[in-house]
Amino acid sequence: MQDFSQVPIEDLDADQAAEELARLAGVIAHHDALYYQNDAPEISDGDYDALRRRNEAIEQAFPDLVRADSPSHRVGAAPAGGFAKVAHRVPMLSLGNAFDGDDVAEFLARIGRFLGLETAPAVLAEPKIDGLSCAIHYHGGELVQAATRGDGAVGEDITANVRTIADVPNRLTGEGWPEHLEVRGEVYMRRADFQALNERQEASGGKVFANPRNAAAGSLRQLDPSITAQRPLHFFGYAWGEISVPQQDALGSTLMDARQCLVSWGFSINEPARLCHSLDELMAYYDHIQSERPDLPFDIDGVVYKVDSIELIERLGFVSRAPRWAIAHKFPAEQAETILEAITIQVGRTGSLTPVANLQPVTVGGVVVSRATLHNEDEIARKDIREGDHVVIQRAGDVIPQVVSVRTDLRPENSVPYAFPDRCPECGSHAVREDGEVVRRCTGGLICPAQAVERLKHFVSRNAMDIDGLGDKQVKFFFEEGLIKKPGDIFRLAGGDKDSLTPLRNRPGWGKLSAENLFAAIEARRQVPLDRFIYALGIRHIGRENARLLAKNYGSLEAMTAALSRAADPESEAYSDLMAIDGIGPAVADSLVAFFAEAHNREVLADLSAQIQIEPFEAPAQEDSPVAGKTVVFTGKLEALSRDEAKAQAESLGAKVAGSVSKKTDFLVAGPGAGSKATKAADLGVTVLDEAAWLEMIGKTPT
Repeated sequence: MQDFSQVPIEDLDADQAAEELARLAGVIAHHDALYYQNDAPEISDGDYDALRRRNEAIEQAFPDLVRADSPSHRVGAAPAGGFAKVAHRVPMLSLGNAFDGDDVAEFLARIGRFLGLETAPAVLAEPKIDGLSCAIHYHGGELVQAATRGDGAVGEDITANVRTIADVPNRLTGEGWPEHLEVRGEVYMRRADFQALNERQEASGGKVFANPRNAAAGSLRQLDPSITAQRPLHFFGYAWGEISVPQQDALGSTLMDARQCLVSWGFSINEPARLCHSLDELMAYYDHIQSERPDLPFDIDGVVYKVDSIELIERLGFVSRAPRWAIAHKFPAEQAETILEAITIQVGRTGSLTPVANLQPVTVGGVVVSRATLHNEDEIARKDIREGDHVVIQRAGDVIPQVVSVRTDLRPENSVPYAFPDRCPECGSHAVREDGEVVRRCTGGLICPAQAVERLKHFVSRNAMDIDGLGDKQVKFFFEEGLIKKPGDIFRLAGGDKDSLTPLRNRPGWGKLSAENLFAAIEARRQVPLDRFIYALGIRHIGRENARLLAKNYGSLEAMTAALSRAADPESEAYSDLMAIDGIGPAVADSLVAFFAEAHNREVLADLSAQIQIEPFEAPAQEDSPVAGKTVVFTGKLEALSRDEAKAQAESLGAKVAGSVSKKTDFLVAGPGAGSKATKAADLGVTVLDEAAWLEMIGKTPT
């Protein structure tokens, strides 16, 4: 490449300008890395600014030559009209939590059981950064897209904003990176930078942030990237998602190797990390990091433990929302003392009465807390919690505030025990506590406005239909105005003249643009995956994992509705098939049958089906799998694999794993001691395989 660094801009032709822009992108990225990652700048601020000014001037003279990795992207771009949605090809799952040494010991034991090992493998321990998760895609070494975690399946496109973060490389450095690489990590703000930002915000009359994580999140999600560019954000890379070659080919055989790859490609990594070989070593690292916590330049809220071997990581895989091979060991929750001013009752979508402590506001862990959960009436009685008490509160896992204890020595003389209500505070119906239950529930059902509103809130929530702009306040407003009484009404809101909705038009804060934005968000959700739709219905006991199990098993809403209607007869084949789904127990099955037996619920489903398109469940393509779509049951003692690993392996190949044998079972994999399941399989003509035959069929060999 010829050097045009001394050629005046007005004398450059297009080819020369393109070469000069390429040179400047590389040089500026090099100096960014030295400054932001290594704290070892080679040039003065003035010389650095001169490089950037030359780059910007050439881009102004040759706007058609602006590069995707241009340094000018780091100082802002035209404001976006909103964030586009990005589907994660590899789900961005959260971590399970450990809160003490016993939890960590159980984590290691689970790994050993799953893999059939007597001792747990080596584990990488590293600080858990208190920031915002982010996925950054590179193609051919160039940054092409960045997204937030979102709900784990779909995030927000924040590419323009991430380009402004100085220690995120616009082009990968070094060598050996795959053609396509998704780097995952944490966007965060250093404590000193946070302090300085708040001082600037206060001086200018802007928003003052509660803590560095909130500041980082607020800065990253600006619609105008030039605002993000003014905020001192940083990024630690520590994981990967989608990758175009086998993981071990690109990253090495261990996470320690992978960390060094990320460094060589231009990323900063979270330090100090340590490779541990026992529970004692993990706990020693945890104690060390906790003691060093105040001196670190960034906030952490615990430690993350990850199996170091990439081969074992692939074998361990994931449960519904978290990897089996990693866990977060959280630091003890911070506590504070305040006064419990009143106890109020919230009515949930299933009629549950939940007591809430209304507190004199107090700061806990940098966040102002004015409400805390009291769990249930047994918990209130056990701790003898009363209105007017001085109470100690903490943020459990640094998230959910809860009352830990009562200062009875400071209790007022006129204090009386709290009497839990036996009637619903919303509709006056009896609140009943069934045998074996800790929760008291309103019997009002659909006549209870709180249950109706809470069900609607759940329906539009992030992990359900995910309708932007339709939050708790808006749902309650529309319900009170009579515009929304059931889920299908949401999709009729914008059915006519948008300007004719006078309750919306006359409401403070609502104008033509805000109404149109809401209607556009509703229209964008007229197509929804089956598992999300099932979860959105708010059926008791049906969380996201069970919703996915049902979607995977039945395939479509029509098939599921028909099967569960037939399952009303507990002696029917449909009920047996429901109970055979691995992970569905009697309580879940009975809740499903009861829901689909109610005429009102069937009307709601019919109404929704007329308004929206519910996409049938499609399992990930498994072109080379001989068991894709087949139903498999495992029984007896397996020898080459643990039962859990065998199930996970079968599901990864597109098979359905059932818990009992039926006419719909394709294969029974039987180890020694198979018992009654093998007998039933023989009676039904189900193919029975031993473990070796199963492994041979799926093309796997014991590890």
